[in-house]
Amino acid sequence: MFLKLLKPGDRNPWVELLQLALNRSNFLKGGIDGIYGPKTEAAVKDFQKKNNLSQNGQVDGTTWNALFPYLTGYLQHKLVQGDTLYRLSVKYGTSLHQIEMANPHVDPLNLQVGSTVIVPLPFPVVPTQLRFTPTLLEICIQGLTARYPFLEVSSIGQSVMGTDIPCLKIGSGLNEVFYNGSHHANEWITSLLLMKFLEDYCKSAAYSGKIFGERASDLYILSTLYVVPMVNPDGVSLVTGELTQGDYYEKAVTMSKQYPNIPFPSGWKANISGIDLNLQYPAGWEDARDIKYSQGYTKPGPRDYVGSMPLEAPESKAVYEFTKKHNFSLTLSYHTQGQVIYWKYLDYLPPKSKEIGLMFSSVSGYSLEDTPEESAYAGYKDWFISEYNKPGYTIEVGEGTSPLPLKTFPTIYSNNLGILTLAIIASL
Repeated sequence: MFLKLLKPGDRNPWVELLQLALNRSNFLKGGIDGIYGPKTEAAVKDFQKKNNLSQNGQVDGTTWNALFPYLTGYLQHKLVQGDTLYRLSVKYGTSLHQIEMANPHVDPLNLQVGSTVIVPLPFPVVPTQLRFTPTLLEICIQGLTARYPFLEVSSIGQSVMGTDIPCLKIGSGLNEVFYNGSHHANEWITSLLLMKFLEDYCKSAAYSGKIFGERASDLYILSTLYVVPMVNPDGVSLVTGELTQGDYYEKAVTMSKQYPNIPFPSGWKANISGIDLNLQYPAGWEDARDIKYSQGYTKPGPRDYVGSMPLEAPESKAVYEFTKKHNFSLTLSYHTQGQVIYWKYLDYLPPKSKEIGLMFSSVSGYSLEDTPEESAYAGYKDWFISEYNKPGYTIEVGEGTSPLPLKTFPTIYSNNLGILTLAIIASL
């Protein structure tokens, strides 16, 4: 995993990761601002001293390695004579149950000296106070799959830049459900939403608890949930500030100049090739093309360019092919253009689709509406409904200009917890 060399004066998403790790390890107090200032430098030097590292204030690979457990939320402990799982829980301030959950193949009564056990640390894995970048997604996936081994990870394909598009799977039921987020780059808060939900669902399942009033164990047994939290990693990297140089970045700058009224990079929705991924599906694609061309989006750029043909973009094609391999009974696609649930495509009326949509509206406070004509074609929801005649929904979270500010996340999460929970079993 690439983690950038940092030095005082830097301002970027990696500084946010650094500050998060220093917060969690109790070397830095206060908020996360992404600025490597004097307080952060002093905290780094204190951390380096405590860990017998060179106290130069620069965060190189060695310092990152020492900080990494405070990002992923776990460390690997090599067992020595006298160790027990209970003693490890006391030493690291965590619970015995968490250690047992993370090590299902370890016999606590027959620990082997020299072997390694995973020790979850006493804080949640998924942070909600910093930009959700592709790097942070990778870190969270590593942390969650270590803490909850029943959570499976795979890749559905690769982006334009060759970045894997991860998928997480939880559950054992025959009923399959699919959630996706960040088709649009500046809607990365939807990736955070899905990952935070996955962590809460995993925790409830691990501890025989409930989530939104539902027994997590029942959800787990009845259905299998697949989540692709970040369909558009390259675009998210551009918007969040991870991608700031190189050929792809320069090409994005050039494309953006053709649309001077769209702010750069905050207004970027497309993939890194300038294609809007949610206008790529074979459901009225020609209609979408005509509408967007009439609005002036006739060439690659930050948003609303449909491409030269359906499924031209590798990211949309990966989601399409992934869907074809499964038998999803319901899908949720997360976006950020208001507090609205879109449930229809043309005159298709999949069984139970309106009833389920009304339930989602009731638990979220969002309105259930028909998709506006200018956005009514070539989206993932549109294709899923037309291809399978099953319930598919676009959920528009939050209000305001994208990217939505992180201060809105608690409300977004609260509004959507019921949808995310009940959708797992709504189609049964």
